[in-house]
Amino acid sequence: MNCLIHPTYFPNLAHFAVMVNADAVYFEVCDNYQKQTLRNRTEIYGANGKLALTVPVSYSQKKRQLYKDVKIAYEDNWQLLHLKSLQSAYSMSPFFEFYIDDLMPLFDKQYNYILDLNLKCFEVLSNSLQLSINTLETLIFEKEPKNKTDFRKVVNRNYEVDFLKSYTQVFTEKHGFISNLSILDLLFNEGPNTELYLKNQNP
Repeated sequence: MNCLIHPTYFPNLAHFAVMVNADAVYFEVCDNYQKQTLRNRTEIYGANGKLALTVPVSYSQKKRQLYKDVKIAYEDNWQLLHLKSLQSAYSMSPFFEFYIDDLMPLFDKQYNYILDLNLKCFEVLSNSLQLSINTLETLIFEKEPKNKTDFRKVVNRNYEVDFLKSYTQVFTEKHGFISNLSILDLLFNEGPNTELYLKNQNP
């Protein structure tokens, strides 16, 4: 299966399960940017339950912009806020210390465009997990893609997922299992078992 999917900020588990189980991944980079999606947002498991981390962008609804042209806003120090949120949520997880150093460059460097940051997130995560995923970028926008299974809907925040199995999370005893969080939740809790977990899901 060849899949067509959006690059997102620290993709959720459904998103990553699609990519891991595909023969080739085509990243959609030729579409118009849409607000209220996971392009610039990820969700983690904090002490009080689900916590959204959003990358602020400079975008106007009045003037359509291509996804690749949308810039990140740095008026607020969101990188430090996101890093502190991850430390607070996962410092007690089994594999936090093992992987956090790999992720640090994503919080130290300022990327101009949200697409560039998202592609770098995928690259860093793939290297950390030693994943071999064949990726390409689209050259044109296709409303009805040819020779690819269209998973672009996974980027929508209301996309419903019912195929993910549970695993142990840091705050399970407080709030129960929360499904389809950021890949970081699985990574910090399951470590080297992350790839096997993803391969065993059936998108």
